[in-house]
Amino acid sequence: MCIPQGSMQVSLHSNSCWSNCIARLSNIGCELNSSARSYTFKVSEEDDSEHFLALNMACLSAGAKEECNIVEVVGHDYQNKEVAVPVANLKLSCQPWLCLDNFEFQPPVTFRLRSGSGPVHLSGQHQIFHRKDLSDEDVSDDDDDDESIDQEEELSPIKPAKKKQKS
Repeated sequence: MCIPQGSMQVSLHSNSCWSNCIARLSNIGCELNSSARSYTFKVSEEDDSEHFLALNMACLSAGAKEECNIVEVVGHDYQNKEVAVPVANLKLSCQPWLCLDNFEFQPPVTFRLRSGSGPVHLSGQHQIFHRKDLSDEDVSDDDDDDESIDQEEELSPIKPAKKKQKS
């Protein structure tokens, strides 16, 4: 079960590879347990935006047993073979939660409860980057730059201040 928890939208204007993008950020969470042992995060193939899932935290919830709960991430390599990598080993008595520091994945990605019965809650952020169409903006930005250059040329040079003579 996946629960979107809120969203916000920001614009990125920097010299990075994501400059001129609009990012939409949504909090997301899911629970892995004995009846729902996996959750797959995927997006529509027709969507031309860039999607990322930044995993923030994994934690045991009320009702968890004193056992190792291993959460693994399942993805595919360049040969389209399934690859499973453990990312969290939680135990109620010694490590009931783990900060994953925005561990980023590109969908599709599956989170699986490899061992234990949970419940394990995963929380993170769904990041969507939309590229802006800059064809109209580029023209207006260039015009603004030309105007500022013209204004600089019209300014008179700075003259030194006149010294007052002592009488």
